[in-house]
Amino acid sequence: MAEITELIGLARDGDQVASERVFALLYDELHRLAAGQLRGEQAMRATSLVHEAYLKIAHHGALAVNDRGHFFAVAARVMRQIVIDHVRSRSALRRGGDLHFAPLETTAMQAASQDRDEEVLALDAALERLAELDAPLAALVEMRFYAGLELSEIATVQERSERSLKRDWRRARAFLQREIAGV
Repeated sequence: MAEITELIGLARDGDQVASERVFALLYDELHRLAAGQLRGEQAMRATSLVHEAYLKIAHHGALAVNDRGHFFAVAARVMRQIVIDHVRSRSALRRGGDLHFAPLETTAMQAASQDRDEEVLALDAALERLAELDAPLAALVEMRFYAGLELSEIATVQERSERSLKRDWRRARAFLQREIAGV
């Protein structure tokens, strides 16, 4: 982990080789997260998601993250943006449809791959409102729903207890479900 943190520091300062090395070292973990998002979908789609996320993260030639935890938080946000962009572009081609929002026990790519675009867009709008009120709760949802991280993994990355994250996860889900239901 110290090597990754050191490489991230070099990449943040514009070292392209260090940026590529960070990606290489974290590739398998990112691919696992993307594959978890797709659950049973084609492996090439997971690879595409990882590569597109990396390109967005390292777009300006410098990896603008502080450490491994921050890297995965940024990766979760970028994966969210990729999924939402994909769903929006697909939704622009069609209109209508019933909205039956499923619980947040799935991942964003699963929902998108099942043509539940309206659900993904409704969740994104609710997540924007949550971010305005409580940014850490919104970040937790991004890491769970968009990056597919388990609470135990998030606890390690954020150096928080899994118990407090479970409590936050329940609060975030309740807020999002109320927002989506329009209560």
